[in-house]
Amino acid sequence: MFGSLWQILYIAIFVTTLYAFIEALRTPAQAFPAMDKQTKGLWTGLLGVGTFVSLSAALGFFGMFSFLALAAALIYLLDVRPATRNVGRSDGPYGPW
Repeated sequence: MFGSLWQILYIAIFVTTLYAFIEALRTPAQAFPAMDKQTKGLWTGLLGVGTFVSLSAALGFFGMFSFLALAAALIYLLDVRPATRNVGRSDGPYGPW
């Protein structure tokens, strides 16, 4: 019973880290230093390694390290992404029309 619960938790961590990694890849590089949030290379590297570690945990390896990957993904999603979200976009005040 607890084995399947851990497996579900590791899969959820993998999905979270993969989403954060994709969002970091989509963010323009100039947005990171503009908002004092390190560099795009650092975040994509960190989240890429975290995605690999969390995938390994979902497959049965490196289980305890997946929580470090989750911490990096949550920091990115809750702090960096909201700050860099609108930098470099030319949308008007009412959206892209």
